[in-house]
Amino acid sequence: MRGVVLVGSWARDAAHAESDVDIVVLTDTAGHADAEVWTLLLDGPVIAERQWGPVREVRVRRASGLEVELDIAPLSWAGSHPVDPGTYRVMRDGHRIAHDPGDVLAALSAACRAAR
Repeated sequence: MRGVVLVGSWARDAAHAESDVDIVVLTDTAGHADAEVWTLLLDGPVIAERQWGPVREVRVRRASGLEVELDIAPLSWAGSHPVDPGTYRVMRDGHRIAHDPGDVLAALSAACRAAR
């Protein structure tokens, strides 16, 4: 994985008991977009899958009822400048970078701040 960023209500400290957890995973490894990888890792069934342009959404429900939305995106998702409107919206709505060894997400975060 090339990066992981928490987005949405948990990232902006607005989560409540019914909130899902939204995570963007940056990777150019095709197997990481396979829903089975996430069902095994999160120990729950896939309840939804969608494609949003280059981003593959996999939604998993844990036994506790917690839903985790994983958006598996290619590295190019974070590296396009100017920032794509959909990417800007996701980042603007709140984000916390969890793993960013190449500073790609840090650059995206800065580009989104500059685009305000």
